[in-house]
Amino acid sequence: MILVKATSVLQTPTFKKAVKKLNPNQKKDLDRAVEKLMVNPSIGEQKKGDLTFLRIHKFKMNKQPTLLGYSFDDGALVLELMALGSHENFYRDMKRKK
Repeated sequence: MILVKATSVLQTPTFKKAVKKLNPNQKKDLDRAVEKLMVNPSIGEQKKGDLTFLRIHKFKMNKQPTLLGYSFDDGALVLELMALGSHENFYRDMKRKK
């Protein structure tokens, strides 16, 4: 497996809005998760069907399971952070935003 490190990170407006609502300790957990993705963007699970554009990285934020939706353009080495939230309605909401 070849590791490709992301050189640029973009955030969708939806993602930025979710991050603004986080507490400082939640932001630390999120920052650690994003740093892991920057080092190895392929650690997330590639979705299928309507969500083939999406990869999901599962991590703990305040000891709660959290999903981080992102896409990765290997050619441009760009990591685009798209969504953040709990499992409830996460995939349904992503299909609507697509």
